[in-house]
Amino acid sequence: MRGLNDFLAECDQGPRINQLAGFFAATAAGKSGMPVRKPQADTRLLPSDELLRDLVRLHAARQGFFDQHYHGSIPYRLEEECRMAYAVLTYARRRGSALSLYSLGTAEGTMARTLSEFSDGQILSLSCSPNPENYKSFVAYGEPAHAEFFIGPFHWLTKDALGSDRRLTKFTQGFDVILEDTTFQMYSPNRPKQIEFVTQHLKDGGIFVFVEKFRAADESDYQRREYQKDYGFKARYFPRTKLQKRRRTSWGPCSTMR
Repeated sequence: MRGLNDFLAECDQGPRINQLAGFFAATAAGKSGMPVRKPQADTRLLPSDELLRDLVRLHAARQGFFDQHYHGSIPYRLEEECRMAYAVLTYARRRGSALSLYSLGTAEGTMARTLSEFSDGQILSLSCSPNPENYKSFVAYGEPAHAEFFIGPFHWLTKDALGSDRRLTKFTQGFDVILEDTTFQMYSPNRPKQIEFVTQHLKDGGIFVFVEKFRAADESDYQRREYQKDYGFKARYFPRTKLQKRRRTSWGPCSTMR
């Protein structure tokens, strides 16, 4: 990859591990940003399928602190994640062979861990986060047999890093599926280089899925959607005073880099 050192230096200056580091650490530890009740998937928005229902139950049982904040903040992201997990599980079963999944920057890696546990090793997963607090949530239910966790930002997970850790060497040949979940936006708007860097880990014929937030072309439309999100959805999980404080600060975990 050309310009690798400049790219790594750029990411090292990203808000995620600098200006926002305190927010993410406190939220991942459950010290702030916790909803008044745990978000639950709305089954009306999910296919009626026994396998999916079992997967959703295990996912709910494995959620950590940050996931509760995240799923209480982004409208119907929990249901989307459950549908995505179901799609990956179905894909893995149809393949017949083990599938490798890299879920980068997804807090405590609930979806990846759940898939590895539920599939009994048919899905081998790796999650990463700069926060050791997320790792504590990841192992809160014991060390999962088929799921691994890298403590560090996504750009620290180089090929050398994979090859030098005995737990991660099984991923040196790359991943069949990579999921980027609102991570790139936290480091810089340099999508081409971010994608180029992570694609080094993608196998030929692999699948790269992006979940990102985009600013609408019409600023007023964007603001209407923000109000809808805050007062039509987040109000179910957070006191109105906290929502108003968030608006005054003008930033949030999913709106810093767009």
